[in-house]
Order: sequence, then C-alpha cells, then structure tokens
Amino acid sequence: MNAIHAEGLVKVYRTRKREVHALAGVNLSVGQGTVLGLLGPNGAGKTTAVRILATLLKPDGGRATIGGFDLARQADQIRQVIGLAGQYAAVDENLTGRENLWLFGRLDQLTSGVAQARTLKLLEQFYLVDAADRTAKTYSGGMRRRLDLASALIGQPRILFLDEPTTGLDPRGRLGMWEVIRALVRDGVTILLTTQYLEEADALADTIAVLDHGRIIAAGTSDELKARVGGERIEVVVHDPADIPRARELLARDASADTTVDTHLRRITVAADGGAKTLIQVVRDLDTAGVEIDDIALRRPTLDDVFLALTGHAAQEMNAASSNDAGAAPAGRDE
Repeated sequence: MNAIHAEGLVKVYRTRKREVHALAGVNLSVGQGTVLGLLGPNGAGKTTAVRILATLLKPDGGRATIGGFDLARQADQIRQVIGLAGQYAAVDENLTGRENLWLFGRLDQLTSGVAQARTLKLLEQFYLVDAADRTAKTYSGGMRRRLDLASALIGQPRILFLDEPTTGLDPRGRLGMWEVIRALVRDGVTILLTTQYLEEADALADTIAVLDHGRIIAAGTSDELKARVGGERIEVVVHDPADIPRARELLARDASADTTVDTHLRRITVAADGGAKTLIQVVRDLDTAGVEIDDIALRRPTLDDVFLALTGHAAQEMNAASSNDAGAAPAGRDE
C-alpha cells in the first residue's frame, strides 16, 4: 500500500481580476519507506501540494489518502502520523534549542517526561547538543534548519513532508541535511521532498515527479526520466567561430546524427551512441582538420536536461511574481 496517494488534486486561488490554478489535477503516489522528489521551479505548485497533503489547505477537487487515512474525512488521524518541515525554519527564536523541541513535543500531546527524552535524542541525532541551551536566534542557518527538522520528528511521524528543506543552506549544510534524510529513510520513514535543486532529487529520491504550472508532466526514476531525453552526447566548444561549419560537419559524420549549434557559446552538440569510441574519433578528426577547440566532453543527460526538454525552460527559472506558489500563504506547520 502507498503511504501517500493522491488523485486529481485541484487548488484554485481567486482574486477579483483572475483565477490562478496552483494545482490542476495532480496525481501522486509514494511507497512506504521511500522518497518521492517533487521537482519544479517556484510557482509550480509544490508548496500548495504539500500544504494540502499535510491538512493545512483544503483542495478544491480530487481526493487523497495519507497513511491509510482519507484526507477529507480523517484529517485529525493524518496529523498524528505526519511531520512537516516547511521552507522556513518555524522555531521560536527566543527559546533555546532544547526548549523548542520540548515545546513541540508537548504540542504533540507527549508527556513532559517523554518530550524531554525525545528532545535529548534529537539533539544528539542532529548534532545540536553543544548548542542545546543557546537561544535559537544565535543559531546559524544550517543549525536552524536542523532544529526545525528535529521539531518535525518529535512525534516520531511515519510520513514526513519536507518542503525545500535545504533552501538557503551552504553546500556543506546541504550535504549534512542529505545524510539526515537518508538516515530517516533507513529507519522506515516515508518522505515527500519538494526541491528546486536537480542534484538533490537525483541524490535522494527513489522516484521523481516533475511539476510545472500545477501539473505533473513526467514521473519515474531518475534514470527513467533521463532516458526520455536520450543517451550520451558529445559537446565541442571550438576556439574560432569560423571553424563551426567544418567542426559541425565532422561531428555529424562521426556520430551519424544531427547536430545542434549555439553560435554564441561556439558549442556544437551531437548524440553519441558510440560513447567514448565516437569521442576518440571526433578528437582525431578535429585535430587532422586543424580545428582548434577550447573544450570537448562526453556527457549523460541530467535532470536539468530533462526539465528543459519537458517544459522548454530551465528548472532554475523563478516565478518573478512570488517566491511562494501563486496566491499561497506562508507555509505553516502540522501541529
């Protein structure tokens, strides 16, 4: 049985001038003890989907079950089995790390003693013991994100929603958060992870759903999605723009495929079913022809290539109107 299953989720935000369809019939399934990466740029509908599944918003259409409970009829039971860490750390800056965790434990209706025990365990798990009695306002961004995630785990949820959990972290902090997420999955926690970072979805997710303008436009494993773009490609950057026609002719001949050219970057790209063997031949022929190159590489498609192929724009492009989903209020918690 899937830990999370949604069919046809719809959410419409209405103003006096227009309607914004934040979700336009979203279908999602997440197997128990796995990670689904919900991938898309700002404004795609990721936060809206999370807030609906976490019972913070009511959908305008569709149905869902979370942990076997019906979203429309059993919201209270759902809240007992889920945790939520939003885009922004929801800790109280004037409380210490220890006090924050104990407070969330009490809000989850734990006894004071149980809340204290779980607080100590989480402080150790998230490497916050040394800072446990400092106020949260003295924490770095990475420490706050770890504290926020720890607070979402105080009730030992079976299902966890992580809405862009590494936003604003430096590379070291991001890698540290990835290790925490992997450890949770090893313990059997089911995770729905939203992210703008393609490498994050690639590194963490068992399956990936690509969301754009409120619709799921592709879903599958990372390898399955990459296969939709095609196989390996050779990219050549020539030194002299005047050599582009000759280099393009050689690449097309050696790879037996059509080429694409970016004249501004002086870059020629061609599919290379022969892999490294074709690359070696291209290098030899360019050298024989006297075509000087600045760079040459054999590369596999990335999730960025997938997103570009599916949507016509890069995943890093932001919605200029808002840093949240259109019309959505700031993300809340699941208490």
